[in-house]
Amino acid sequence: MLLADARNRIGPGHAYGAAMRVLENPRLARQLIECLWDEDEGVSGRAADALETVAAELPAIVARYKDALLGLLVEARSIKLRWHLGLVVTGLKLTRPECRRVAESLNGWLDDRSSIVKTCAMQGLAELTRQDSSLKDEVLDLLRILTRSGTPAMRARGRFLVERLEKGRDFAWVRVKQQARKSQRLIH
Repeated sequence: MLLADARNRIGPGHAYGAAMRVLENPRLARQLIECLWDEDEGVSGRAADALETVAAELPAIVARYKDALLGLLVEARSIKLRWHLGLVVTGLKLTRPECRRVAESLNGWLDDRSSIVKTCAMQGLAELTRQDSSLKDEVLDLLRILTRSGTPAMRARGRFLVERLEKGRDFAWVRVKQQARKSQRLIH
């Protein structure tokens, strides 16, 4: 299995290659989605990593699995699965009740032991405000607190997100920048 081949459970392994296969043949998306529930945390995390790449390029492929992904969001326990899944789900077109459900999960992740999970939860919460503007004040207050009290990564991301939200600017380009960096690392 392509996603099982990696040196450690957090490493990217062949996630980018798996994403490229799905982008070339969207019928493989179902297999990728099924890997999210794999018992091996490395496999499920790399599947989520690949899915984030697929979602950035062809969100319609991922949108078909929205209900399953929303269910998994509540169940997800592994660090890598959480950090990628949170960003995948917040990039989907969600209803107001779905936004609320996702926000509740992401708020819970702010107590995770992993700084990257917390930072991605912050990013996801900020992104939800684009779909449900009624979350904006609550999210801004939370981000301001985390910008003062969080880990260095949380403080840095929080400053950026607060500034963007206060000025009504788009912050989705952060994902594009992160994907570009990931692609560069994989090429070199």
